[in-house]
Amino acid sequence: MANSIVEEDLIIEGNLNSSQGGVEVKGRVVGDISADTITVQVGGSVDGALSAKKIDMEGKHQGRLKCDDLKIAATSHVQADVSARTMATESGAKIVGKVNIVGGQ
Repeated sequence: MANSIVEEDLIIEGNLNSSQGGVEVKGRVVGDISADTITVQVGGSVDGALSAKKIDMEGKHQGRLKCDDLKIAATSHVQADVSARTMATESGAKIVGKVNIVGGQ
């Protein structure tokens, strides 16, 4: 499935839901995002809950975050309660909130 892209100059106020595809955020979303995969690029930001199988965080996020596989880049700033099966974090990433990594295969 193809990704839906929120470009740099776009601000979306409302929830996004993609049942089979991915969402890539380069701009700003004020609302919840639910998708198969979510990528928040370096210039992107999300104020709301994120729910996906896989989340790659390079930008800013404030809210809740729930996924199976989470990757947090050095450029990211996450202010959220995090629940994930696995998490990989680069040196320099900022995370504020409760983090619950449940492990698994």
